[in-house]
Amino acid sequence: MEFQIGETVTAIYKTGKYIGEISQIRDQHYVVRIKAILKHPQQGDLHNPNQVDVPFFHERKALAFHEQANIPKKMVHLYKEDIPDYKASLKQALQKLMDELSETDTHYSTASLNHLHQLQKEYFPN
Repeated sequence: MEFQIGETVTAIYKTGKYIGEISQIRDQHYVVRIKAILKHPQQGDLHNPNQVDVPFFHERKALAFHEQANIPKKMVHLYKEDIPDYKASLKQALQKLMDELSETDTHYSTASLNHLHQLQKEYFPN
């Protein structure tokens, strides 16, 4: 299915899932302007998921409101529901990931939670 500029879609970028609007169409990608977050990106190395003993354990931020991302066409799907508020969706997605990680006691969950707590302070400074 081909989408048109202005259509509302979900887009998976790295390990996060977003709601956005198509802003450009390229050969193999759509450029998606971010409107809300459905799933916060996981922390750590994308090539070694759930591992702590990697050369660099990445802190992965969610894409910002109206940030544009180049998304492979196969990772984009139509979205027909109401678009939630960006800040509220960020808070909900972050809390959901933190809750899931809190259920396990592993080196990975501990390292991820440490990064997420830092991101929480950055996202919501008050």
